[in-house]
Amino acid sequence: MKKESAVFIVCLMLIAMPWVQSKSEGPKEVEEWFKELPLKKEKVTKLHFYFHDNTSGPNQTAFQIAESNISSTTVTQFGRTFMFDNLLTVEPDARSTRIGKGQGFFGAASFEEPRFLMNLNFVFTQGKYNGSTLQFLGTNPILHQVREMSIVGGTGVFRLARGVATAQTYFFKGSSSIVEYDFVVVHY
Repeated sequence: MKKESAVFIVCLMLIAMPWVQSKSEGPKEVEEWFKELPLKKEKVTKLHFYFHDNTSGPNQTAFQIAESNISSTTVTQFGRTFMFDNLLTVEPDARSTRIGKGQGFFGAASFEEPRFLMNLNFVFTQGKYNGSTLQFLGTNPILHQVREMSIVGGTGVFRLARGVATAQTYFFKGSSSIVEYDFVVVHY
């Protein structure tokens, strides 16, 4: 019975993932899109939203997945790494309109100051960007008032995206934080 349940769950995930994760088109549709690319105009889109992160407690959204053998001996916890699935909202209040999830990982990557290496996928689940994603990769010096990170790609509406994300800590207490994000994204 356990084997049948596991097979059913895997099949259900494979069927549901394209609907939940991203706008999915087959290879032929993507190839056609690229053929039309020289005729397309670049667009600039500005986005503003809030990212809710909890590393402990009943509403935990980020979980430690690794640490180095020296993490506990360094001021910056070098090597400590978390995987997260955080809520994105239009206002700082977690009860405000939900527009998606911020999914990825961050790890302490500096000996000198608290600075995370972040690989983050913004998965939009509501509104005109529903089914689209934006990806960024970069360093996040978390004690700086404003941090700038690179948008390195996207899917759906944001196919071939590039741009800049700025982050500001809106709220921080204990293991909970709310980060305000502003994006300027160039896409087709």
